[in-house]
Amino acid sequence: MTGLVLALLAGAVVGLALGGLGGGGSVLAVPALIYLLGFTPAQATTASLVIVTLTSVTALTGHARDGNVAWRTGLLFAAAGVVPATLAGAAAGRLPQPVLTAAFAVVAGTAALRMLRPARTEPSGHVHPGKAGAAGAGLGAVTGFLGVGGGFLAVPALAGVLGLAMRTAVGTSLLVITINSLAALVARGGAGTHLDWAVTAPFTGAAILGAWDGRRLARKAEGETLRKVFACVLLALAAFMLVDVLV
Repeated sequence: MTGLVLALLAGAVVGLALGGLGGGGSVLAVPALIYLLGFTPAQATTASLVIVTLTSVTALTGHARDGNVAWRTGLLFAAAGVVPATLAGAAAGRLPQPVLTAAFAVVAGTAALRMLRPARTEPSGHVHPGKAGAAGAGLGAVTGFLGVGGGFLAVPALAGVLGLAMRTAVGTSLLVITINSLAALVARGGAGTHLDWAVTAPFTGAAILGAWDGRRLARKAEGETLRKVFACVLLALAAFMLVDVLV
């Protein structure tokens, strides 16, 4: 019963992050599954893909109805990162885990500090395709190297690099997360990793419900407030990972 309660609570937090902030699901789900629910790393990453894919689709539909998804930019952004992510993932397999964890913390901290700077926004229709493709390729390389879904990096890139308004960056990030997570899940289909569905299913259900609440929160909160909250979450994750590596 304790495991079920933890799964529900952790799932709700992951859903709030994805629905309200457009990212942070995988970087929150994987540690929760490992440290709170006893999953192995392989099980946790696969279960996280299931959770994040279904939750992102749910949150994406709501943001799309609100008109907060830049479809052309998001599709180009996601497509541009497929090959770089594959190549970077192969390179990452040759490096020690502490190096990857430290790199993850540095990138997360850098993204958080960038989001704390005043945003320069422009209408989403004026985003240059080449700029979106270049940013998407860079994000794909980083996420492939670090082995995460990429939403926590997609939001800063979409808002800070491409100049999307924060709400549009959140909604578009969910499109990118959905495509990346689904592709990774399909690639892992033949790996034969066993999942504890008694934990994964309620975790996913709570995350989906949390995503709806997160979307309502995103509609009510100011874009700058969401930016600061997201930055604080990233800084906390970066600090935790650095401590985990050094201690």
